[in-house]
Amino acid sequence: MTYKITKGLDINIPGTAQRHIAELADAKYYAVKPSDYVGMVPRLLVAEGDSVKAGTPLLEDKQHPGIPYVSPVSGVVHAVVRGEKRALLAVVVKSDGKQESVCFPTFDLDKCDTAADKTDLQSNLRKQMIDSGLWTLLRQRPFGIVPPPDSKPKAVFVSAFDSSPLPVNYEFVLQDRVEDFQMGITVLASIVGKVHISIGKLENKKPPRSFTKNMKPPREPFFTNIQNAEIHSFEGKHPASLVGTQIAKIDPINKGEQVWTVNPQDVAIIGHLFRTGEYRPERTVALCGPVVKDPHYMRLISGVSLRSLGIESTTGNDIRFICGNVLSGTAESIDGFLSSSCDKVSVLPEGDYYDFLGWLRPNFKKFSFSRTFLSGFLSRFKGCTPKYDFDTGRHGSHRPLFVTGEFEKLTPLDIYPMQLIKACIIGDIELMENLGIYEVEPEDLALCEFADTSKTEIQAIIRNALETIRKDG
Repeated sequence: MTYKITKGLDINIPGTAQRHIAELADAKYYAVKPSDYVGMVPRLLVAEGDSVKAGTPLLEDKQHPGIPYVSPVSGVVHAVVRGEKRALLAVVVKSDGKQESVCFPTFDLDKCDTAADKTDLQSNLRKQMIDSGLWTLLRQRPFGIVPPPDSKPKAVFVSAFDSSPLPVNYEFVLQDRVEDFQMGITVLASIVGKVHISIGKLENKKPPRSFTKNMKPPREPFFTNIQNAEIHSFEGKHPASLVGTQIAKIDPINKGEQVWTVNPQDVAIIGHLFRTGEYRPERTVALCGPVVKDPHYMRLISGVSLRSLGIESTTGNDIRFICGNVLSGTAESIDGFLSSSCDKVSVLPEGDYYDFLGWLRPNFKKFSFSRTFLSGFLSRFKGCTPKYDFDTGRHGSHRPLFVTGEFEKLTPLDIYPMQLIKACIIGDIELMENLGIYEVEPEDLALCEFADTSKTEIQAIIRNALETIRKDG
């Protein structure tokens, strides 16, 4: 089935990664960061100087003991980084280059003839997911947390396309990991029962009208042939690729219900472990942005240091590294480390300059959703495609929220975004529930924050509200 998303906004930032993959060599330092996991209260399980393998537990959550957060590589614990009040910020591992892994058993998922066999299999799969550290790749909605061990979701959702700025092409990224991806989907289907995979309409290509017998037909995306899952097609503007949008269209979350979401590359990591017994958190990351000299993909291990990526900028000015997309990603310094499920590093110039006359200028190269600038009107004419200059500048200061009707044009969810945001600000839990707080994560309202004339930190407001509800039970 095809779902058409009529609300949203496409932001075409130059610098999309080209389809060639480089191998990362000689990366020494990797880190596991508690900040990558919502609501985690870390307990340290190792000390500096300890030898570890890929899959060795480094941390666990005090709220859910027994769920380990494991080392991505083999080597030695190089540093335990702490912040204010001795808060644990990261565990850094120095790689020995051997990538030795803790060994785990493999599974034959076809040898289950009775209901008892399937129940035992489900229990064993859950146990191995937890023991190997793969459990931390899952995210539970509502709240966006790593699910508790006894979590019972009604479905798993996997978004296999990207409509955000500087998109990642998952079909290209996973083209040589089809077997691992299929195994991962089979494992998740065996645990939960129902898996939904969403693909973009543009990826489901059809033969051209001038197709002849001598021409080779376009290759179908491998996602359409995945077994043990329901395949859905989405077309439209961003946020069509966000799992929040897909859940709302396919099977909305009601109060008391749970679903899991998984990144498509994490599905392949899960499948690789159950197929080979080796924990290998390998992923292909897009290095992209308007100031990147050679936007491309790079194959690496999760948690690698940003400095080791060797990103070259075309400008000598200050730049910002963002793990994830520019709307909802996390800013990192060059001395930082990639987030656990980071699929792209977006690099933008800093917008910390004085903007003479601001919005009073015609501004032919500034993007504006509300058409404040002349470039917004030029884009309406056929054949006219202005080239915008994007940076991290907010071009304004914080002011009271105004009802402009912009948010409703950007949110395809069946909610009232402005009213929900105001309910979150005042902390009225009952009102938040009535307005659909369980359906959203901060990323679902990232476009609203981008277009907001009041410069309100909407994503932080939504996250704080969700945490308040979660802690109150």
